[in-house]
Amino acid sequence: MLRLLGAGLALSLMIGEVIRSWGAGRPIMFVLDDFFMGGLLLIGAILMASPSRIRWGVFVAGWASCAGMMYGSFFGKVFDPASANSGNLDLGLLTALIGVAFAVSLVGLWGSLIWKPAE
Repeated sequence: MLRLLGAGLALSLMIGEVIRSWGAGRPIMFVLDDFFMGGLLLIGAILMASPSRIRWGVFVAGWASCAGMMYGSFFGKVFDPASANSGNLDLGLLTALIGVAFAVSLVGLWGSLIWKPAE
């Protein structure tokens, strides 16, 4: 279940970033960060099809990077909306979507940290 949640979040982050940034003139580094964390999360979800400690580490790293990046993005828009670049989306909608992604990433991080490998 956690793998599906991770893959879904990863794909939604990458697709959402394309929708948000397409033709909006956003700097490429602010586009690639979503692809970095989404890619790491997606790779971890795929690797966890046959779990091991190393694969688990990649999965946790994906959730942790996602939670860390979503934290800054969400609270930056909440406390300083004037400097936020919402691209092609309404700022309120974007903030709500990022808030949901942040909450999901925290749940995923918690779930991946309490996972116990089969002996």
